[in-house]
Amino acid sequence: MPTYVYKNIETGETFEIKQSIHDEALSTHPETGAPIKRVPSQPGLVFRGSGFYVTDSRPKSAETGTSKATGTDGGGKGGGGE
Repeated sequence: MPTYVYKNIETGETFEIKQSIHDEALSTHPETGAPIKRVPSQPGLVFRGSGFYVTDSRPKSAETGTSKATGTDGGGKGGGGE
């Protein structure tokens, strides 16, 4: 469930409440009954760049070294299983 940030209108205190995405925003604090409002907040995870794979940000030399190691390991494993 998503976590939403709310602000107490009287005191200015902020707090988080877990709610279903389908629930409407609360207008009163569930414990005290004080008036509250939902505050916009930034997402906790941001994707940036052209891709989301680990190899997208690696230098060319690291990719070449990884490919060689994978090719050697893959051949050895395949030969032992036959």
